[in-house]
Amino acid sequence: MKIADGIRKHGFSAWHERMLLSGHGWLLVSIVSAVFAFGALEALLKGGDWLVMITNALVFAGLGPVTILSLHRFLRHLVRAQKISSQATCAECETFGQLGVVTEDRAHSWVRVRCRKCDHEWVIEDG
Repeated sequence: MKIADGIRKHGFSAWHERMLLSGHGWLLVSIVSAVFAFGALEALLKGGDWLVMITNALVFAGLGPVTILSLHRFLRHLVRAQKISSQATCAECETFGQLGVVTEDRAHSWVRVRCRKCDHEWVIEDG
């Protein structure tokens, strides 16, 4: 979700919370898929019937990339939420996260915001 749309729809704090929850959801997917991938690898290394070995190899080959991609998404969500929240403090009154969207430039990934407490405006970069 674009930051401007998220702030307009939910407010900054709720948008930030959603980003963190979404990121941690990806972490959970990564952990579960890693457990199953390593379980399939362990079963594959034990040997046995060729059909079971092929199935375990396919499960491992399928869940390996899922683990890596979901871990990448987790880190991307976490870094984005941290980067944007570090810019969400008003320089005038030092209020955190009490802001509204004034305008946005989707092409250059920035949002002009206004403090709801003192009406100071600044730009938050999302890139």
